[in-house]
Amino acid sequence: MKEPIETERLLLRELLISDVDGMFELDSNPKVHLFLGNKPVKDIEESLDQIKNIQKQYKNLGIGRWAVILKETNEFLGWSGIKLIKNEINKHKDFYELGYRFIEKHWGKGYATEAGKAFIDYAFNVMKVEALYAYADAGNENSRKILEKLGLHYVNSFQYEGELEVWYELKNPNL
Repeated sequence: MKEPIETERLLLRELLISDVDGMFELDSNPKVHLFLGNKPVKDIEESLDQIKNIQKQYKNLGIGRWAVILKETNEFLGWSGIKLIKNEINKHKDFYELGYRFIEKHWGKGYATEAGKAFIDYAFNVMKVEALYAYADAGNENSRKILEKLGLHYVNSFQYEGELEVWYELKNPNL
């Protein structure tokens, strides 16, 4: 297991099986999935399978989404982090993507931005990646604002799985 990352308010760590209740709360909410294909999970086993899949990514790829925990209460807020995308999306393949997803009651509190800054620092200064990418549903204004706050730049719009998406990138300033 990799060392957790601490920010002012957050503890960022690899997902554990014990996070399953929080993952289910997150991914069973239709509002969370509004811009994710409208396919919320229906039972907790799906959340358990997702955690196991992410844990395989840690083992096989060395990276994956991490749990975001509020230090003050030890509460599971959602996930954030870097994922190695092996398939082709928007003419990119084998790239590092920054992502985040939070339980609805934690929206609008700056957690995605705070975690995102820590993961950008980790990607550029520890992993030494050349660039980070992110994409979001074109209509997801809140996600787009977060990406722009984090310093990612809009590159283009593209179709993915029948939806109009927007593509963002951030080059490593240290390379």
